[in-house]
Amino acid sequence: MNEQFHIADMVHPQPHLQGNLEVLQETNRQIPGSVQYTIRRYRKNAQWNIDDVGSMVYHYEPNQPSNHFLQLQFCVAGNVYCKQKATECDFCKFNESNNCVEKIDSVDVLRFTFSPLYLQQFAKAHKGASSLTEKVVSFEYKQSFTKTTPVCGKTRRAIEALLNHSYSDTLENIFINAQMQILLLYSTDCMLGEKDTQEFECKFLTNELDREKIIQAREILLQHIGEPITIKALSRKVAINECYLKKGFKEIFGTTIFDFYQGQRMEHAKYLLYEKGLSVTEVSHLLGYSSISHFSTAFKKHTGLKPCELLMR
Repeated sequence: MNEQFHIADMVHPQPHLQGNLEVLQETNRQIPGSVQYTIRRYRKNAQWNIDDVGSMVYHYEPNQPSNHFLQLQFCVAGNVYCKQKATECDFCKFNESNNCVEKIDSVDVLRFTFSPLYLQQFAKAHKGASSLTEKVVSFEYKQSFTKTTPVCGKTRRAIEALLNHSYSDTLENIFINAQMQILLLYSTDCMLGEKDTQEFECKFLTNELDREKIIQAREILLQHIGEPITIKALSRKVAINECYLKKGFKEIFGTTIFDFYQGQRMEHAKYLLYEKGLSVTEVSHLLGYSSISHFSTAFKKHTGLKPCELLMR
């Protein structure tokens, strides 16, 4: 998986940016056969005129399926961060951020490269794909392409959540995994022709309170990666009936509760195995499986690999 563009390619053609970039913060991570992502925060020059922009790179090689990949890139400006974010300066501690002398303007550039192995979990639901989105996710579209568009509203909100979360270590990985899937869902909708609209098939979702309950349910699922929770218990926690919960979740997040939960568990398992160096036994226990064989079966069903095979890559 190769990086395709420099930041100057993500904004309007401004060659002067190339030698005038100060990186304030950078995060890189790669899980073999899954996702490679980079998040860079640059100091924004007051003279720069930068619009939010997103780009999709779809790479298809007819005779080399293993070389297929889908890459999303985003450049967003207008964010303001405190240089003392980890501890917060005195102004920020007392909710006087407007007076904070440590605040700096920034440009955030995010790049996510998804492998075919990662995307197959979404492609399974689209056998006999017909729409462009479905064909791209399942790699049934036969030509490579690059598409660049302004960042739509719902994608921007997902990016903001990713950039401004307060999680760390294991919880950060769980959150980022989930948020990358949301970005994949929203950006393919926005970039491949569907409108950024607030219309809902489930009429109850027009109620903001009910939408918040569905979003809260997702957060609870992420908090229970190691201790499975039933849909019945989940519906009680967010005070919405099971039918509404299941239908609303599918519409907002593009997947069933079960598939979302299993997907997050297995992506987190990859992180624990590959990044943290835990054993299969330890990961199985942390994710709440009653036996190693049950965990290994679930892992292979999701990733196409046995846990030990991931470690050999």
